[in-house]
Amino acid sequence: MSRAFVKEDEGERWSPPTAPRAYRIVWTGYATEPEVMKETDDLLEALKWMGSRDRREFEIRDAAGVLLATG
Repeated sequence: MSRAFVKEDEGERWSPPTAPRAYRIVWTGYATEPEVMKETDDLLEALKWMGSRDRREFEIRDAAGVLLATG
């Protein structure tokens, strides 16, 4: 197999990057850097996902990083 199709460190087959989504749910809890928990193109789905969680450390941001909602 050609090394061009193998990730250098992990020995896994190469896969193309996923297409960017319209909305990201970001956890701003204890981490120093915000962590993306979920990405979706459906704002209603993102709001329902965030609403089903007990924590208040979640934010919904659009593809440009603009804050749309907080938990």
